[in-house]
Amino acid sequence: MKEKVQEVLDRIRPQLQADGGDLELVDVVDGVVKVKLQGACNGCPGAQMTLKMGVERILKENVPEVKEVIAV
Repeated sequence: MKEKVQEVLDRIRPQLQADGGDLELVDVVDGVVKVKLQGACNGCPGAQMTLKMGVERILKENVPEVKEVIAV
């Protein structure tokens, strides 16, 4: 499952990088995807909304086993 998650993150990464941000996959445990926010995403007030409404939604659509995405 971790490989599937990484593939999806690699597809959406250019959109994050276009805004000066990025994320790194830390781990996937029991359907919970742990990511580290980088660049402009780190400390950005809108990062949590991007994470939940963007990254989490896209991951759940492409990898149904994903339950949640959290920043670590």
